[in-house]
This record gives sequence, C-alpha cells and structure tokens, in this order.
Amino acid sequence: MAYIWSMAKTFLRKLIVNPLQRMVNDSRSVGIVLFACSVLSIVIANASTGEAYIAFWNTAIPAPRGIHLPHSLLHWINDALMAAFFFLVGMEIKRELLIGELSSLKKSLLPLFAAIGGMLVPAGIYLLFNKQTDFEHGWGIPMATDIAFSLGIASMLGKKVPASLKTFLMALAIIDDLGAIVIIAFFYGGAIQWLYLLSGIGIVVALFLLPRLKIKFGWWNFALGIALWYCFFNSGIHATIAGVLFALTIPISWLEKLEHRLHIPVYFIMLPLFALANTAIIIPPEFIAALNSSLNHGIISGLFIGKPLGILAACWLLVKLKWGELPRGVTWIQLTGIGILAGIGFTMSIFITMLAFEDTATQDIAKSGVLIASVMAMITGYIWLYFSGGKNVPAETKKLPAQKFAKSSNDNT
Repeated sequence: MAYIWSMAKTFLRKLIVNPLQRMVNDSRSVGIVLFACSVLSIVIANASTGEAYIAFWNTAIPAPRGIHLPHSLLHWINDALMAAFFFLVGMEIKRELLIGELSSLKKSLLPLFAAIGGMLVPAGIYLLFNKQTDFEHGWGIPMATDIAFSLGIASMLGKKVPASLKTFLMALAIIDDLGAIVIIAFFYGGAIQWLYLLSGIGIVVALFLLPRLKIKFGWWNFALGIALWYCFFNSGIHATIAGVLFALTIPISWLEKLEHRLHIPVYFIMLPLFALANTAIIIPPEFIAALNSSLNHGIISGLFIGKPLGILAACWLLVKLKWGELPRGVTWIQLTGIGILAGIGFTMSIFITMLAFEDTATQDIAKSGVLIASVMAMITGYIWLYFSGGKNVPAETKKLPAQKFAKSSNDNT
C-alpha cells in the first residue's frame, strides 16, 4: 500500500504539481493567462449564456447594516482585490526606490523621463480626438502600461533583448504604475468625504510611527491596513490607493517575503478574476461602427502610437541634453521596440476605463479599443524586437514576473 501511495504521489507530482510550478515561475505565464481569460470572457459573454454570465459578475453582495462595502461581485474585485494588486505594486515601487533601479537619480532619470513622456503624449493624442466630447474624461486610459504583459513578451524574446533593456522596461513600467496611481487618486475619485479621508491619513501616520515606537511588524499592521482600505473606500479617493500607501509602510526586511507570498494569489487568481469580470463585453451588431468612434481612435492611437512616440522623444531629449544615456548594449531601434511594448495597456487601462465612464456601453467600446491596441502592441513589439535584437547578449533566465526581473537583470549585467 505504501508503495502504491508513493507511486501515486510521484505520478500526481509529474502530471500536475511540476507543470504548475514551471508555469508560475515562468515570466510569460501571467500575460498568457490574462489574455486567455479575456478571450474566454468575451466568448462566454457573446454566447447564449451571455446575459446570465454578465449578471453573475453583477451579483449583489449584502453588507451588514451601517457598514458601506462594495455592493456587487464586480465591485469587490475592482475595489478590494485590485487593492491587493496595488499593494504588491507599491512594494515593488518601494523596493526599487530603496535598493533597485530607481535608488539613485542617475539610475532613475532615463526611465523617469521615458515614463512621463509615455504618459503625457498618449493623453494628449487622446484629447485631440475627444476634446469637448462626452468621452473627454477618459484621457487617462491610454497612459498606462501593463507590467506583466510587457515584461512577459520581452522575456519570450530571450537573448534578443538585452538584460539592461528589460531592466529599463521594468523601471519604466513601475514609474508608469505610480503615475497611474496618482492620476486615479486625483482625477478618478468621487466627492471627498473628509471624515473618512482624515481617518485614513491618521491610520497611515500610525503605521509609519509603529516601528519608531519599537512595535514590531505583525498582524496589527494588517488590521490597520484593512481599516485604511475601508476609510479610503468611503472617502471618495479610490480604495486601491490604500494598497499603495500601506505598501510604503512595510519594513524593507519584509518586502521580499511578502512579494513572494503574494505573487501567486495576485497574478494567478486576482488578476485573472479581474480580466474575466471586466472583459465580459457584449459585441453589438454594429461593432465596426462602434469602433469607428473618437473614443476608440483616441485610445488606440494613444497606446499604439503615443506610447512609443512619447518614450522615444523623452529619451532622445535626455540623451541630447547629456542628462542620461541609453542602457548598456541598447540601440535606438531596440528602444523603439520597448516603446511599442509599453503600449500594452490592458489591466490598468481597463481599470481606468471602469472609473472614467459609468455607462456600460461606453465602457465596452473603450475596453474593445484597449484590447485591440494591446494586441497590436504585443504583435508589433515582438516582431520589431525579434528582428532588431542582438545575437551576443547573455540569455535571460526565467523568473517570476515583475518582482524577479530586477534580480535577474542585475545578475546578468
């Protein structure tokens, strides 16, 4: 019996456990899973069960009397689970600022300017199409870069993309995320509820004071983090900002441990749920006509054209002024390919879409534009870098997305 049980465990390990371990440790997996979830969600939404499927995501979830919480499954995903995603992003930002690629002015200047250019130019292009229209408020949609997708595509190219260029893309995407967080906080919130906001600020101050009072990091920090989320959820400033603020209070000794623990649940449970819930798009009969609108023209042009244009222009200006230099072993042609990959908006762009528009039909049109632009950027960026990549660059080992790219890139440079 013991022999049979041992054989069964070995079989299950080879059949299920080992493939799953390889998948979660492969930087390409996150992008593939998210893309698959999006396609699946669109197919189901347009099948005979489409109405029931969409209704499922909008299922009401009652809250205890006197407590204001997200009122549907979709809102729980967008307000609570995405706060956990932003918590992970916030820890990555803190680590990079303290000990990573953003830890000095010299290191951060080029990706900083590139990220700013890659946000301003897409927003400007979007507004050229939508200024003084009902879609004007969506200017933040094409400003975002999806860190998981862009790094995943870059990793698929292996040695054709220098490690220094992947590090540059990671730093750019992290700064881009920080910019998106600021934009959400200031431009996509509701009316400010000052009591909740001041309470949230008080909790942040308390979290920063705990280590100075010689109180070790523990469960009470997470209890305060949940209270912080609740205050921001009710304050009129989007609840995901609480995730970033809480991340900034985490001691550096805990960053790697928490990032490692959150990697699988965030990237393989929470983000796929976000993709499934937010790409449940019903394609109307007049789909082509719907795409032929200033809304989609602005989104697609902003992401696919504005992103690389803004990144390249900012980098060129910085190098011209001799305030910075290209990453080691990187050509302008390769940098253009990275700029194209940065046009993969996906997660953050769809998230901002949900905040920018209340009308479901408008959201669906905007999401369609984001998906089209992201697929265009994926395919074009991959082909561009494949044919422009170097042949004598050390191969990149496969690591976890986002947080592991910094380590692998530093190890190879």
